[in-house]
Amino acid sequence: MPQPLHFSAFVMNTNSHIQHGLWRHPTAQQADFNDVNLWIGLAKTLEAGGFDTMFFADVVGLYGPVNGSYEVNAREGLQIPSNDPSVLLSALAVSTEHLGLAFTSSIVQSHPFDFARKVSTLDHISNGRIGWNVVTSSLENAARNFGMDRLIEHDERYRWAQEYMDVVYKLWEGSWDDGALLKDKARGIYADYTKIHKINHVGERYQVEGPHLPSPSAQRTPVIFQAGSSPAGRAFAARNAEAQFILSPTPEIAAGDISATRALAVEYGRQASDIKFFQGLTFVIGSTEEEAKRNEAEIDEYISTDGFLAHINLGLDQATGVPLDPDMPLKDIKHEGGFSHTKWLREASPDREPTVRDLAKITAKVRGRFVGTPEQIADRLEEFQRAGVDGINVMNWTLPNSYQLFIDEVMPTLRRRGLAKEEPVVGTLRQKLFGHDQLLPTHYGRQFRGAFGEHG
Repeated sequence: MPQPLHFSAFVMNTNSHIQHGLWRHPTAQQADFNDVNLWIGLAKTLEAGGFDTMFFADVVGLYGPVNGSYEVNAREGLQIPSNDPSVLLSALAVSTEHLGLAFTSSIVQSHPFDFARKVSTLDHISNGRIGWNVVTSSLENAARNFGMDRLIEHDERYRWAQEYMDVVYKLWEGSWDDGALLKDKARGIYADYTKIHKINHVGERYQVEGPHLPSPSAQRTPVIFQAGSSPAGRAFAARNAEAQFILSPTPEIAAGDISATRALAVEYGRQASDIKFFQGLTFVIGSTEEEAKRNEAEIDEYISTDGFLAHINLGLDQATGVPLDPDMPLKDIKHEGGFSHTKWLREASPDREPTVRDLAKITAKVRGRFVGTPEQIADRLEEFQRAGVDGINVMNWTLPNSYQLFIDEVMPTLRRRGLAKEEPVVGTLRQKLFGHDQLLPTHYGRQFRGAFGEHG
């Protein structure tokens, strides 16, 4: 019998995350995203319903061209306003016991020393349930928000990201030896000075002396998530990722992407099984096919094509704001971000090369959408599992109803087929995903354990 799939709820601390326009649906509560009780209630629902992880997307800039209008963004609540998910995770950590809590943070937005301290604090609060989605930020506005003249070239951002990872690995893995924290009241020794090291990192972008101020958390390093599908992004994932999000339009394409990344991981000295792959899907559920199609028609009434075009960030040239030719093939678009999305759009149209004109229609109608009964959904998930997918990143239409419906209607069928766990796995997020408590067993970051001499 196959292993149960992992389930992640893909959310964002904003009004309109992916399915633009659905915030207007009568049952939708995401417009009240500032209310912490919405998120606490959803986290408890997900935990009770068998989800492994609640995963927060995030951005630190506007979608759209430099100096261009962001009227659509504001009108749709399209990731503006939005709040910092890392702060929210503290409330969710003390409101749940088993649910993994993952969040997105870009290398541009926080110095690695400060970020490593924040993550260790969250991992302590949650008893080891934190994951970090590493992103390099593909938005021009994000670059300018952090003092850059323009967005740095795509592959260079990944070179920057690798140094960022080196710094945080050194802090999390190498700065404190095992047994350094004593809390010995009788001898009056809280921590053993000889087992705490400065890292003295000197690189192209960062100079960090250390030591890491927090003591090691349950995981030391959070579970590393990543979503890039460009050659540079895939190489970065092969070295660093423990979980990768994919948005493949078919199981066959998913199998090819997974196989290629696993092979690269082996080249980096890891095991092929060291990376878990989460397929992004969204579901329209009905007790019959006819009911599911009626539910889909209702959803489509609320979809905002303006919102989808603004989000995919390809209808205009980011740097100049000049509209792209509606008949321009997607393969001819020159940009420094959005490779994963462009790749998906082209794969979703195998019979012809899609154009800019197709963007909103393709994205809104077919991106990761599956319409059917619980049995049909289970059939589809089995197909992705056979392709090598380890988990499903469940995208929502409305909060909290999309997840409550999935839990009530689909999870029982999945459990009967052995596709979902009967009980939560107790322990850290790494234990939940991999079934072991080893800290980075075969991983690039493991090299920094014990790498620093006495007192650094």
